Amino acid sequence: MLVHFFLMLTHFSFPTACAYSVLMETGRSQPAPIDPRIARFPCCIVWTPLPLISWLIPFIGHIGICREDGVILDFAGPNFVSVDNFAFGAVARYIQVNSDECYKLLEPEGASTWDDALRKGVQEFQHRSYSLFTCNCHSFVANNLNRLFYSGHDKWNVVSLAAVMFLRGRWVSTASVVKTFLPFALVLTIGTLLGGVTFLIGLLAFAAVMTGWFLVGTYCIKNLVEL
Repeated sequence: MLVHFFLMLTHFSFPTACAYSVLMETGRSQPAPIDPRIARFPCCIVWTPLPLISWLIPFIGHIGICREDGVILDFAGPNFVSVDNFAFGAVARYIQVNSDECYKLLEPEGASTWDDALRKGVQEFQHRSYSLFTCNCHSFVANNLNRLFYSGHDKWNVVSLAAVMFLRGRWVSTASVVKTFLPFALVLTIGTLLGGVTFLIGLLAFAAVMTGWFLVGTYCIKNLVEL
């Protein structure tokens, strides 16, 4: 399973001119340009830091997926998928998905579109309970990537998605980098000054418990972390 996880990291690619030419040849329109000023990220996965949690573990955040017109969809609470109102603030990082690697969209006799797949995901998660630990925003996005059969498989999960975003996501601006890491730097500095080694051990333990939960729930205990 871990081997498959690392393969997903290496195969997650950004759009290229070739990708767009394939889209046009197959009759699908070219995505509209990304415009962070009006929060439009066509065919993108988007991410923003979470209050408190991201201040302690900066690679954990809130994530969503965008329609072809750039409108953000995110699983923001029990039975609720937010539309064009990204929870927890403006987008800080994004990955624009290669539509020519969404194999469900390339089936010769298939009539499905990117938005069709997302619509089904929204309908499903509008009837899901929300839990940070078992069914969260990452579950929603991974579910949609699996529905699209992105990169030729349906094995996306919350761990692989979080890792890909943290390692390969593009920053919207320098301000987004500051927004993400400045609170963590302040907490780390103040905590170390006041608590010393005890604080650092506590912080590492918290990060280990959070990371371990999702690793175990994803790869060891089936269906503990839902998709």
